[in-house]
Amino acid sequence: MTEHRSSDDTVTPFRIEIPDEALADLRRRLDGARWPDAEAVPDWSQGVPLSYVRELGEHWAHAYDWRAVEKRLNDLPQFRTEIDGLGVQFLHVRSPHPDALPLLITHGWPGSVAEFTDLVKPLTEPEDPAHAFHLVIPSLPGYGFTDRPSGPGWGVERIADAWSELMRRLGYERYAAHGGDWGAFVTAQLGHSDAARLAGIHVTMAFAAPPEGQVELDARDYAGLAALKTFQAQESGYSTLQATRPQTLGYGLADSPVAQLAWIAEKFWSWTDHDGDLEQAVPRERLLDTASLYWLTNTGTSSARLYWESHHKVPMHRVEVPTGVTVFPKDVRMPRPWIEGRFTDLRHWRDAEHGGHFPAIECPDVLVDELRSFFGPLR
Repeated sequence: MTEHRSSDDTVTPFRIEIPDEALADLRRRLDGARWPDAEAVPDWSQGVPLSYVRELGEHWAHAYDWRAVEKRLNDLPQFRTEIDGLGVQFLHVRSPHPDALPLLITHGWPGSVAEFTDLVKPLTEPEDPAHAFHLVIPSLPGYGFTDRPSGPGWGVERIADAWSELMRRLGYERYAAHGGDWGAFVTAQLGHSDAARLAGIHVTMAFAAPPEGQVELDARDYAGLAALKTFQAQESGYSTLQATRPQTLGYGLADSPVAQLAWIAEKFWSWTDHDGDLEQAVPRERLLDTASLYWLTNTGTSSARLYWESHHKVPMHRVEVPTGVTVFPKDVRMPRPWIEGRFTDLRHWRDAEHGGHFPAIECPDVLVDELRSFFGPLR
């Protein structure tokens, strides 16, 4: 496949080149941070412990190598194109196997295209051509190196329309899609709005409204609902703030790398599969990759606005394309009968043994196997 180019659909190569001055400014801000009092409890119930944020901040300032992640991303083919008035940055990695299935992968918050780098080689260069994919991995509007929308309207439905156009622009008239977090909502929307072109969709965070009639639930379904109720009561403050006052929150995230770091680190700790040591699930460098991308692109505010646009407003359209769901134990699990009521051609469901909200980082081998096994029969 080759990118389709015209005067209106130009696709241009892109490289990340953060100025040295921006990295020096980050170090100055970290070294000069004013710290709050320590938490009044011996755990994370009041937020990220002071000692851990100070340790992360010291490592970020004096040991972390941004240029390494910059190179890791620049070693992959990156591009930008304008869609619906917005410049979109994306990875586009073609498989050497010409008949590979095009696969659109969408991240969520607090994620980025960087979380998928461990998937690229296994998915594009497998030994068996039947397991090969051409990968398209865009940064969401207001995230990373995609433009920040200057006005309202960039919610899940508009993003799905833009991604459909992106795949068409790249010459892919038939493709598959995968996502988690916001990426799962965008992927599900594509399954509704672009069904004619989709071979199938796979998500790691499937949502559906309760069915009108009674359905039979098993123990895992009830446990998932209980966990979701606990999450809403104890863990949802971040989403309420981002959905209602992202601009007010943004002043702190834009001015203080410590604030941006803590805001992200808390979610990695809460949403990943570990026994109290976050770095069992997510290496410190990978967490700082994410914090660096948000800080260096100044997208703490613009990324939060997606909650303002779509939180509690996401359409729950019926999805009839072939669907696969993988549920990781530290991620959201809604009852399977509810999911079957919305995704009417549910062909694959797996309760994974380990992993959380960021499986591409926590257990990429499991996610690769899931994508291969689900999409294999749909090629």
